[in-house]
Amino acid sequence: MTKSDAVALFGNRFLTVPAPSETFPEEGMTATDAMRLVDVDLAMEGDPQRNLATFVTTWMEPEAQRLIAENLHRNFIDHAEYPISAEIEQRCVRMLADLFHAPGKTAGCRTQGSSEAIMLGALSLKWKWRERRQAAGLSTDRPNLIFGGDVHVVWEKFCRYFDVEPRIVPLAEGKYTIGPEDVEPHLDENTIGVVAVLGTTFTGHKDDVVGIDKLLRDVRKERDLDIPIHVDGASGAFVWPFLYPDSKWDFRLEQVRSINVSGHKYGLVYPGIGWLVFREESDLAKDLVFYENYLGKTDATFTLNFSTGASMVLAQYYNFVRLGRQGYTYVMKMMQENARALADNLRDSGRFEVIGSDLEQLPLVAFRLAGKHAYDESDVAWQLSAERGWMVPAYTLPPNAERVKIMRALVKETLSREQIERLSQDIDDACRTLDDKGATHGTERAQVKRGTGY
Repeated sequence: MTKSDAVALFGNRFLTVPAPSETFPEEGMTATDAMRLVDVDLAMEGDPQRNLATFVTTWMEPEAQRLIAENLHRNFIDHAEYPISAEIEQRCVRMLADLFHAPGKTAGCRTQGSSEAIMLGALSLKWKWRERRQAAGLSTDRPNLIFGGDVHVVWEKFCRYFDVEPRIVPLAEGKYTIGPEDVEPHLDENTIGVVAVLGTTFTGHKDDVVGIDKLLRDVRKERDLDIPIHVDGASGAFVWPFLYPDSKWDFRLEQVRSINVSGHKYGLVYPGIGWLVFREESDLAKDLVFYENYLGKTDATFTLNFSTGASMVLAQYYNFVRLGRQGYTYVMKMMQENARALADNLRDSGRFEVIGSDLEQLPLVAFRLAGKHAYDESDVAWQLSAERGWMVPAYTLPPNAERVKIMRALVKETLSREQIERLSQDIDDACRTLDDKGATHGTERAQVKRGTGY
């Protein structure tokens, strides 16, 4: 029997042959070989169930996975051929508008994630500001946008890509969100909007949306400046309605004109799916809507991306009807309860200070070492990863709180109470190792996950 015959009969030829990587392969391979090749590569990656850095959903029910698999071939943008998919998108938009207390008929759309939703929402802020300025015969050449240092980097990207001056409010040690006193000095007639974060990626808290709303209502009366709020609810807009239903941050506040949220985070859908919802139809700048005759039907499009699969839209609708308010509330409270258990364990160990667990917060634990040690949070993160495979980020906060280094563990529905107890013990064990050996080597620390916006 030749070697090629043996490979075909017994095994995978890439057990002894390097995988294609530099040049386009001349020949193909069997479907089984191709599947094995990719599977073997992926086996070397981290376990998503132990990735406590990512906000992104890593598990869905088998029924949802089947729905996704059966609709991967469906191109969402083709409304002429797939009108039900388009209708389901708008059902989701209407449900979110209801969840966010929109006062009436509104507008919105699905996006690839919150990054696209933010770009679109911020563009609408700029266009609406420009309309107001042009109607008054005023200059439109110096727009600015106000946000805190607690935002995701996509806001700075928007400002750079679309020629808007970023007015960034710095943080401070012990103050990791922003309020009206921070915003007020930066306001002027060229301010296209103020960004308020609901559930920061750094500590999981929210900006003072109520206070900022009151400030902007006062400014409208006193200075005749109508400055809107965009709420970046990438993580929090699927958390606050269920954990803190009486907390006002949404369209119950008059100056909140648009909200983005990631369906693939606490919306409990695989990536990538996001949503943008406006308070009223008039809050969407009409010049940003394109009307195209595509495959025999005129469609209104308001996206940066064109072709994309419909499966995640369908999966989001599946979750809405599967869980409802009752189900989402149960899931969020379960995660919150486990996050509090982890926070208690860390606090009780005497090794850590837990940050802001007495405030409204995402189901996560932000913590830092208490007292002086021969090692820091980055060393703990590395040792925890090396010993037990947990991925817990360690990072410094934005200016002017960059001297503060913290760790953050997201507690999602896949993290059971038994795993909470195991994680607590593993963190303690990692610290005991560091007590004995001291700080990790610089090359090891360089491998620690330091970003926050996953």
